[in-house]
Amino acid sequence: MAAALDDELELDNQDYYSLLNVRKEATQDELKASYRRLCMLYHPDKHRDPELKSQAEQLFNQVHQAYEVLSDPQSRAIYDIFGKKGLEVEGWEIVERKRTPAEIREEYERLQREREERRLQQRTNPKGTISVGVDATDLFDRYEEDFEEMPGGGFPHMEINKMHISQSIEAPLTNSDTAMLSGSLSTHNGNGGGNINMTVRRVTSAKGWGELEFGAGDILGPLFGMKVFRNLTPRCFLTAQCGIQFSSRGVRPSCSLMTARHLDQNTMGYLQWRWGPHSSMTTSVVRDTKTSHFTLALQLGVPHSYLMMSYQYKFQDEDQTKVKGSVKTGWFGTVVEYGAERKISRHSVLAATVSIGVPQGVTLKIRYFKSLHSLWPILRMFHMSYGVLLMQESVKRIIEGEESKMGLIILNAWYGKFVTDNSRRQERAQVIDVTVPLQCLVKDSKLLLTEASKAGLPGFYDPCVGEEKSLKLLYQFRGVMHQVLSADTEALRIPKQCEYTATRILEPQPYTLYKTKRSTP
Repeated sequence: MAAALDDELELDNQDYYSLLNVRKEATQDELKASYRRLCMLYHPDKHRDPELKSQAEQLFNQVHQAYEVLSDPQSRAIYDIFGKKGLEVEGWEIVERKRTPAEIREEYERLQREREERRLQQRTNPKGTISVGVDATDLFDRYEEDFEEMPGGGFPHMEINKMHISQSIEAPLTNSDTAMLSGSLSTHNGNGGGNINMTVRRVTSAKGWGELEFGAGDILGPLFGMKVFRNLTPRCFLTAQCGIQFSSRGVRPSCSLMTARHLDQNTMGYLQWRWGPHSSMTTSVVRDTKTSHFTLALQLGVPHSYLMMSYQYKFQDEDQTKVKGSVKTGWFGTVVEYGAERKISRHSVLAATVSIGVPQGVTLKIRYFKSLHSLWPILRMFHMSYGVLLMQESVKRIIEGEESKMGLIILNAWYGKFVTDNSRRQERAQVIDVTVPLQCLVKDSKLLLTEASKAGLPGFYDPCVGEEKSLKLLYQFRGVMHQVLSADTEALRIPKQCEYTATRILEPQPYTLYKTKRSTP
């Protein structure tokens, strides 16, 4: 898990030019040469140890991804303008090639706005529902003598007798607290009302959460409630809820208790007890699979007791079409429903249901639903440590080759924050050993680093995020030792031109170095 998270963070923060150690103006030949060299260094087939082989595959894939982006002119143009985030925006696959930078920027800004809107929607999770009930009794139960007396030839009378609108939104307060605001308006046969509710939920542990609810309406009055959820076992959970409703008729307390258990992978069994204005005991079995949803429920209570069975079939198409039917019978009579729903846009669903009841009559319900869904340094060090292990075999061959021709050998190299002032000794230096990674970058007795942060180089990581960093090297060329100190984003070329014609030993400059202890993987 740590390796997967590390790989994700690595890809999100890696600079492709630094990873390949090429300048931003690098030609295709330079990119190809660096890519081939790093592929030979990190090729998984060179490692027998399963753990090292796995890490080699990750690094090999990162190098391959960097080369794919930089070797493609359009992807490289997008990366140069917007960075890696520009390549992640959904919709680039439809962008035509041979666009100008201005056109690319305009297209990116449009797609980025859509992406930010989706992120906001995921955080707030807004949902809205509009339901309309149409009374179509006369369409099925016609009295000919009455229609003959009506003007217009006796056309069946249909009317909207019910409407309901609801909206909800969430707002994360902390990692464990979430506030939810919801409201609804409804009307039935000319009478209507509305209410507004606010709920605050706190996740107390991995096994449970609790929430407080406050509400008010023009009919029922203020509401105060509490609800808790708890996983009892991996297959069973419990929900308890209590509330107090204030109205013109007095105070109405209520409470409920529900327990549920997984009967198998796709089936749940529920048992619920309610006490209050509508006391009841309900048991139900729900089976939900990829292609169907089945519910069987039995309720015994006051004022209603009933038996209900429903079935829904899910088509495996892009529109997520579903057809359903149900039958419900009890003291109130019998109701048969059938209908369908279909996804009409990315976030919207339209559903229609016909309800035939005795003695309720026939009702057409149309519903519109809209849902707009919605360690770094330590992990980098872990990744860097494995990268160094993968370089061990290659660095031995490179050193042997350089020694045979008295070439360039990196004796010691440190990267990070150095303390050069004796008065600041209490500020411990934060550096890492990068001797092996730099030696692997030596080619033909030369080390070339581009004008970019060295934290992105293979085998490097940032040991002190936000601090000013430097690279300090002690190297040997033609049998003579040299020392150099380079700023983080400064280009570096060693050996220097003068070192080809003359050799000299640099006296160590005064500095104080407190090297941090690195843990071995």
